[in-house]
Amino acid sequence: MVVVGWWVGRMIEAGVIHRLGTMTSHYVESFVSPHLQSMQQTGSLDDTQRAALDSLLTETPLGKRIVAFKIWSPSGQVLYSTNAQITGQTFPIGEGLGAALRGNVHSHVSTLGESENAAEGAQWNRLVETYSPIHADRIGTVIAAAEFYQATDGLDHEIRAAQWRSWLLVAATMLVMYLLIFSLVRRGSLTIDIQRRQLNRKVVELSELIAQNARLHERVRRAALRTTALNERYLRRIAADLHDGPAQDMSLALMRFDTLAQGHRAYSVHGDDDAPSRLPDEDSRAIRSALQSALGELRAISIGLSLPEVDGLASSEIAGRAVRDFERKSNAKVTLVTTGSHPAPALPVKIALYRLIQESLTNGLRHGGGNDLRVELVSEGERLDLKVSDGGVGFDAGARRKIGRIGLEGMRERVEILGGSFDLATTPGAGTVIRVILPANQPELDDE
Repeated sequence: MVVVGWWVGRMIEAGVIHRLGTMTSHYVESFVSPHLQSMQQTGSLDDTQRAALDSLLTETPLGKRIVAFKIWSPSGQVLYSTNAQITGQTFPIGEGLGAALRGNVHSHVSTLGESENAAEGAQWNRLVETYSPIHADRIGTVIAAAEFYQATDGLDHEIRAAQWRSWLLVAATMLVMYLLIFSLVRRGSLTIDIQRRQLNRKVVELSELIAQNARLHERVRRAALRTTALNERYLRRIAADLHDGPAQDMSLALMRFDTLAQGHRAYSVHGDDDAPSRLPDEDSRAIRSALQSALGELRAISIGLSLPEVDGLASSEIAGRAVRDFERKSNAKVTLVTTGSHPAPALPVKIALYRLIQESLTNGLRHGGGNDLRVELVSEGERLDLKVSDGGVGFDAGARRKIGRIGLEGMRERVEILGGSFDLATTPGAGTVIRVILPANQPELDDE
């Protein structure tokens, strides 16, 4: 505001000075020029002309406004001056005098530092100095230049008033702008505060939802882990029931049939025709064979359903037991490689590890012919990396996915329930590789 006010004041000062100089030069041209027309021939002023100028400066309103006056010749000589001491002297032609001799009005505030202004400088600090050309009648050529000085009192008052008005106008404008900006910023700030509060509420609600989802996810995960453990318990119970129930009954029936067969042979040896009717040998053999087959199948089913005790085993020991059980049942050869520290993982992970190896090797034997079966187990900190591969014929994974493979989908679901990843890589003629990553640690199961 101060800079704008100062700049406006300077512009006003320049405009006022120019207006004042132009207006006064018109008066000078009107009143002074008629007395100087003889200079076209003589190039100087006589006493009559000087007396007319003295009268003009003392008896007219124009003279009362002018505090000093000079007439310059085109050569820079002072032909007339209110300070008689410099009349007739020649001075260098300055910027203002040169402009007037070229036909232009030149007005500015002078500090009266030039040598020809010594008398004026003794009385005033500064004056409005105006140079005005004096033209010859009818031909318009410049025959002389008039220099006059005016006091700056009225000018300073007018400039200060204009500056105050400009400052007030700028201040009022800036105040309005500040109020508008304040209104806009305040409205924006209130909007931002409202939106921030709304956002904070949304964040709190979202945080609560995330925490709730995390709790639900943990509950689902724990339920899945409990389901896995309960499934193994049910399988053990089914295996025990099959072994202790139907298997025992069939064993007893088989023993009775053996007894009957032995009695029938004894009667036949002694030739006892009155002996009760016995089962023929061929019927006895058929029943015995069927019962033995059923018994063997039930026992195989019960053994397959029953999971060995793995509570106290490390992950490498579980892998070794699964491989040995498979080799004993299938007479196939499996290469086992284990690396890492292999701490004891959580029980659900142990169950999943044993079942994954068991199912993968069974699939490798059934579909890949049992060629180049290999199990690799790596324990890396908090995770287990299992890789089961075979050198069989492989298959089209996309086609099998469309048909649906219960075994593969079951393995994938078992892994994902524990928060792991399951990957199957196979192509026809290139074998099959199953890679599983399991987290070693899981929440402890409780009695919920």
